[in-house]
Amino acid sequence: MDKYKDRGVSSGKEDVHKAISGLDKGLFPRAFCKILPDFAGNDLAFCNVMHADTAGTKPSLAYIYWRETGNPEVWKNLIQDALIMNLDDLICVGITDNIIVSSTIGRNRNLIPAEVISYLIQGTDSYLKELQRLGIGIHLAGGETADVGDIVRTLDVGFTAFARIQKNKIIDNANIRAGDTITGIASFGHASYEKTYNSGIGSNGLTSARHDVFSKWVAEKYPESYDHQIPEELVYSGNLKPLDKISFDYQSPDGVLHKIETDAASLVLSPTRTYAPVIQKILSQIPLNKIHGVVHCSGGGQTKVLHYIDNLHIIKDNLFSPPPVFKMIQEQSSTEWREMYRVFNMGHRMEIYSDEETSKEIIKIANAFGIHAAAIGRTESSSQKKVTVQAASGTFIYNG
Repeated sequence: MDKYKDRGVSSGKEDVHKAISGLDKGLFPRAFCKILPDFAGNDLAFCNVMHADTAGTKPSLAYIYWRETGNPEVWKNLIQDALIMNLDDLICVGITDNIIVSSTIGRNRNLIPAEVISYLIQGTDSYLKELQRLGIGIHLAGGETADVGDIVRTLDVGFTAFARIQKNKIIDNANIRAGDTITGIASFGHASYEKTYNSGIGSNGLTSARHDVFSKWVAEKYPESYDHQIPEELVYSGNLKPLDKISFDYQSPDGVLHKIETDAASLVLSPTRTYAPVIQKILSQIPLNKIHGVVHCSGGGQTKVLHYIDNLHIIKDNLFSPPPVFKMIQEQSSTEWREMYRVFNMGHRMEIYSDEETSKEIIKIANAFGIHAAAIGRTESSSQKKVTVQAASGTFIYNG
């Protein structure tokens, strides 16, 4: 049994990549986002980027948490998830300014009342202002809210982003080469611009995480939170309730040990960290030609880079130890570690390809934000593209 397929999900979005394989890939075919000519301004020196993404199935757990606690903060965090899944793709091609976003909210009105819509809209305004205070030029153009209970069980939240940028400022993953150092910037911890500890889970693999961690108690109390076509043995097959207490120690980059006390749902719902302030600082201090490529390890986890390379062997042999949220998922589900690294980011959601000296500078910049960073691997020439993950749990090879 393939539990991912049977739950109706695909961590690597194979069907999507197959469907788009014959389409035009834009001005920079290896760039992380599709780059279009400057249709908006008709200037040959500029280009356009438009991107769309959602919070995935995270709203289902957010709904449960809100029903259990009444805490409206979960909705602002959900807005952050959807926004950052757009913004942090854009920063991979060098965009941190002149960004316009539009929201799309689809709800089941019978379960999601008007107050939640208000929380979401006000949360959007609030979080955009936070990003602007951090120096990110991002602006809201408006959005659409629809009552679509026939097709949405609880709630769907997404954004579309548009930006205009000079062609000579684009980061093109075609420049990733043999001999590069790979710098991983941690997805977990407590960045200087975050209010609390971030588990690092982001907004990928949440269907698996929800069903692997939480127990049948959730299915019985909130049958609206899952697809009833999923085989029963795969529905909420873990042992935890959402508010079960979790505690662990976390050591920040300055060496200070912190005691983290939270609950299982909060760990899985931890809002997606943005790397925009870090990437903006990197681009302001390091010449663009020193940055050979940037990859957002979202769908596809540690194998994401395979979409942007040829004839390279990506060796990741100094990864962060998996943060507690991923250990919790693996322990509850007994998922093979090979699959964990293919589905989840496992500790770093942003990786930068450069020379070794530039990597050291990147690490210093990330550390200054209170974020762990490390040279997590290297690239070598190869007759075929592949990724090798060497971790305490084993060595895993993924062919392109």
